[in-house]
Amino acid sequence: MDKEHIKGEAKNVEGKVKEAAGKATDNEEMEAEGKGDQLEGKARKVGGDVKDAVKHATE
Repeated sequence: MDKEHIKGEAKNVEGKVKEAAGKATDNEEMEAEGKGDQLEGKARKVGGDVKDAVKHATE
């Protein structure tokens, strides 16, 4: 697991918390930010997967 996977998971968790807080407080903007953060986290994890695949392919 590299830095991108860790950053991705952290961003995903942050997004879930924001989304839940937005739902709890009826704050649609915060809820949307949370969903966006989750998407960013997933993208970072995919980037980490690609990075790992390239690293393993070149070894």
